Amino acid sequence: MPSGGCFPRRAGRVTVNRLLNALPATERDRIAPFLTRVRLDLKQTLYEPDATITHAYFPVDGCVSMVSRMEEGAVEVATVGNEGLVGIPLLHHTESTPTLVFVQVVGEADRIAAADLLTVLRESAPAERLLYRYAQVLFDQVAQNTACNRLHALEARCARWLLMTHDRVGVERGVNQFALTQEFLSYMLGVHRPAVTLAAGVLQEAGMIRYHRGTITVVDRAKLEGASCACYDIMRRGYQKLLVQKRTEL
Repeated sequence: MPSGGCFPRRAGRVTVNRLLNALPATERDRIAPFLTRVRLDLKQTLYEPDATITHAYFPVDGCVSMVSRMEEGAVEVATVGNEGLVGIPLLHHTESTPTLVFVQVVGEADRIAAADLLTVLRESAPAERLLYRYAQVLFDQVAQNTACNRLHALEARCARWLLMTHDRVGVERGVNQFALTQEFLSYMLGVHRPAVTLAAGVLQEAGMIRYHRGTITVVDRAKLEGASCACYDIMRRGYQKLLVQKRTEL
């Protein structure tokens, strides 16, 4: 499995994993020696189904997708960006995952060896509490995705996913453009590519996005939020609640 190239942090670019940043400074200092900054390349596989997980990843930008593959096709069950951790099974002393985990939007991550992550959890109660809370947030995302895919309209689901991706690639830094192929959009929505074209076309005609040759540009964020189903706010509030709990209890 490729693991990305290691390279120093780029000057002038703020790239911080929000989960790590939520830890007290002393706990961040404890985990820092175990971290290596790596590149996350497009379509790079982080975990194959049922293969041994050797590293966990704290993304700082970009987006990682967890996909369930079946005979009828492939469907995305969850995504992780700079708000989270890729490698949750390790927290539960599980060495593999049944899903394919790969990079959907290019970026960077802080990588940690599986054994080192377990060492951090043993030695840092604040880190252990925060990461287990995040595991619950991710579980809630999977549950919400399941309900959303069953009950909500295609265009609303597409808007919700684009908003989540926009948050992760750098909306706070004014980044409004990211690469996203029809193949990945079809995984996200659990539909075939012609339906993806229709959904993206509806959002584009309404002036919310531009979609050209695999590149999404968010044109009107407010309109996109209005087109999304309630699931976007539910997921965002769940993560914000995690951070509030961190401030009061870690």
